[in-house]
Amino acid sequence: MMQFLYTATEIYGPDYEDGSSWAKYVEFSKLTHLTELVSLDGMLNGVVFEPDRGDPGDWNVIVIDDLYETGLFNSLEYVLAKVKGKAKFNLLTVVKEPSEKCEEIGLPDFEFIGYDLLDRDYSVSALSNCGGFEESFQSTDLNKYGLIDEFEKAHDIRKRLFANNPEEHHADCNVLAIWRHKTVGRGY
Repeated sequence: MMQFLYTATEIYGPDYEDGSSWAKYVEFSKLTHLTELVSLDGMLNGVVFEPDRGDPGDWNVIVIDDLYETGLFNSLEYVLAKVKGKAKFNLLTVVKEPSEKCEEIGLPDFEFIGYDLLDRDYSVSALSNCGGFEESFQSTDLNKYGLIDEFEKAHDIRKRLFANNPEEHHADCNVLAIWRHKTVGRGY
């Protein structure tokens, strides 16, 4: 059974700060077709709040995988309480290692936006923050958010990434399905 997890991440796109960071990112990544990057990459779309690691209650909702904090939480109510008062962010529902096609799963008030491939320590997206792995996938394989639209394609790219780059840390990836809330955090 798939477990739905939650997070709230920074918005990163052409309206980010003065726009120069976005322009440099697009030049570096060669992802010229993106309208916005919606990733679980902690450097590009970091979590918009810090959990209170001194509070044992927070450890009840922080999701850990192989000793790594994932930036995901097992409670939507917790995430909503942490973002109270913030206007613009991405409120996300996430499934780690989905066992079925998530693009066919509708969640109330959320829209499915794609699959990310995050390295094993949940810090860097192999899709959007590694300068490209042209032998494994092309920029045209990614949608306007820098994600993969289809379940089979996400798993195929993950397999090729590791087969073509077995010594590269960022090529050993988790597949994560992502839905974004349609209104909360959208600034309207």
